[in-house]
Amino acid sequence: MVRVFCILLFCPLVASSITLSLSDIAPRVSAHHPALKAARLSIDEARGRQLGAGRLSNPTLDTSFQNESRVSPRTTVFGIDQSFPLTNRLTLEKKLTSQLVTAAEHEVRDVERRYIAAARSLAVKLLALEKQRALRQQQTALAQKLSDFAKDRAKAGELSPLDAAQAQVDTQRLLLEARRIEIESVSLRGELKPMLGLNPQATLTLSGDLPTLTLPPSKAWQKRADYQLAQTKVEAAQTDSALANARRMSDVSAGFFASREQQDVTPRHTERTGFVGFRFSIPLPFWNRNQGEIAEKAASAERARLESEALAVQITGEADTARREMEANAGLVSDTRDKLLPLVIEQTSKLEKAYESGQTDLLTVLRARDQRLQLESAALDAARDFHLARIRYESAIGHP
Repeated sequence: MVRVFCILLFCPLVASSITLSLSDIAPRVSAHHPALKAARLSIDEARGRQLGAGRLSNPTLDTSFQNESRVSPRTTVFGIDQSFPLTNRLTLEKKLTSQLVTAAEHEVRDVERRYIAAARSLAVKLLALEKQRALRQQQTALAQKLSDFAKDRAKAGELSPLDAAQAQVDTQRLLLEARRIEIESVSLRGELKPMLGLNPQATLTLSGDLPTLTLPPSKAWQKRADYQLAQTKVEAAQTDSALANARRMSDVSAGFFASREQQDVTPRHTERTGFVGFRFSIPLPFWNRNQGEIAEKAASAERARLESEALAVQITGEADTARREMEANAGLVSDTRDKLLPLVIEQTSKLEKAYESGQTDLLTVLRARDQRLQLESAALDAARDFHLARIRYESAIGHP
């Protein structure tokens, strides 16, 4: 019984731990983001509206009864009427709702695109912080080694106690920076977990490393979801404008009726008659030809067209800017890691050996180490910015 209780107690803890790689983020967001689950219902709403569009209005059934008087017989009349459009209004209504379903699908895809880009950006920042934390740990180990060396030399009277204290201060500074990075990681994880459908108590671990710095191939952006949405809105606005023109003429109504009449001619004789008729009514568009709605829908169609063109310019600018940022950051990483950093590492090693032999002071060594740390940190930041720009580029062209 105790074993069963322990299993039930620890099962939720096991289930609340998840490990993901950078390539797992997009499908996880697509499947588990709570806002996406809600957004997909808008497609069902549009399809529901489509079911009731383009149908004739229901027929009307009317009846009337008039009792017998001195001048008229007892009369019972039954009639049924049906309205019919004179224009292609029903066809346009079906077309419009179909376009609105397509627009809802594009809108959900655009929301998904933006959520995936945001989640991937957070994951890249987390992986970059892991690299920064590992760098601080490496630097802390070197600083601690130097601090121990300075402390031993100070006890032996070969170095000033101030050097030993300064080395210890530098070690504590690196430890505080590592703690700051850990706090920032906690904040980013807390922001990423809801996007992945995880509760705040879940343990999220990102595995793997950042990909290599390779520029993605150029692709057409016309399939991007929000641009497709804008194009669909243009088509829907044009259909809505045509529908407004179709509403210039109201529906005509046609029907038939049947009447049964009964007249008491004498106390012993009752006369019964009846008739069947047909009626037709057509509205006369004398005072209202729907000019206001026609003008409104025409302006809406033109606005949708201009918004689509403006979005195309914006997308082109986003993609071009992101690609230029990738190229700049890739160049910065290459120059830092391949040219400048090897020289600084070599110089730092020489200064450390010179300090151990008493040929230079501790401040020079610490300054050289700080320069190396800044360069390595800057290279990691540039690599992070490259991948963030790549995410923006892939999101801009609609290929996340």
